[in-house]
Amino acid sequence: MNTSLKLGGAFIGLMVGVGFASGQEILQFFTSFGWAGLLGGVVATALLAFLVMNLYQIGSRLRTGSHKEAIEYICGRHLGKVVDVMLTFFLFGSVVVMLAGAGSSFEQQLGVSHYIGGAILSVLTVVTVCLGLKKVITLMSLITPVLMVIVAIIAVYALTSMDKPFGELEPIALAQPQAAGHWLLSALLYVSYNIAGTAAVLVVIGSSVGDTRKAGIGGILGGVGIGALIMVMTVVMMAKIDVVAGSAIPTLFLSNLLSSWFGDVMLVLLLVKLYCTTVGLTYALAARAEAYGLPFKTSVAVSVALAFAGSLFGFVKLVGIVYPAMGYLGFVLMAAIIVAWVRNRRQQPAAQPA
Repeated sequence: MNTSLKLGGAFIGLMVGVGFASGQEILQFFTSFGWAGLLGGVVATALLAFLVMNLYQIGSRLRTGSHKEAIEYICGRHLGKVVDVMLTFFLFGSVVVMLAGAGSSFEQQLGVSHYIGGAILSVLTVVTVCLGLKKVITLMSLITPVLMVIVAIIAVYALTSMDKPFGELEPIALAQPQAAGHWLLSALLYVSYNIAGTAAVLVVIGSSVGDTRKAGIGGILGGVGIGALIMVMTVVMMAKIDVVAGSAIPTLFLSNLLSSWFGDVMLVLLLVKLYCTTVGLTYALAARAEAYGLPFKTSVAVSVALAFAGSLFGFVKLVGIVYPAMGYLGFVLMAAIIVAWVRNRRQQPAAQPA
């Protein structure tokens, strides 16, 4: 069970960095649909648990350190090549959003230009990846539980200090930017872009576990854990939508309502989380470019420079454009994972007599 808990925690750590910590993702994909957003949370929970379970088990079954072998196993040789290119695009898009998030965090908390936050994170990322420092993952695992405690404190504060009843707050929530035209599509897009952005890493993590059953349980625990956080934060954003509306980083805004020093702590945690996530994504992106014959360090510098340029469009706008676009393309991968699961279920009975 300890192994399964570690796997579940690893997925939660990945998800917190890519699609949760700022609060903007929850606001656009769930809270902006009012109470229907909670239904979206239920759908997202079930899908995340199922898909992460499968990715962990595929990694465990293949025991490969290469995501390419796993993608070809899921999608087939020809579609696998297309999906591999898509995953590269997802990595780059996620780096763009991370840098934009750093810029907005600096601007909102410190009142400085958003260029500064993005530039600082860009430089740190290039230096870290090029030096090959490997303690970033350890740092991420330490920061995640602390960040979860902070989110829990924010949740308690938000739900105990509401200024208006939910009946008056829902219309305000419905007026916020939405990631899609319907709550169900929005929930599916949220799952899709997060799975697409983390699939390669999840397969590699799963390959470190020899017991496919434990790997599967770890995936279920991770999906359910993130699903519970999604629904809690959906309600939290609704409870304070009258004050966080228009905020680029809602969790940071709520932290400052508690205390300015608490907001500073949240800023540091957010930036460390963004740093860890961006380093991991950039390393994976540069490794893919290196496979195509480009020098690793050159790939790092060029990728981050282009991502920084893209981040200048603004965090809120990018969350509403990049993540849904990733989600629509990611439906291909989601469908392939489901087909692979069905294929395995059919093959298992035939394999038992032998």
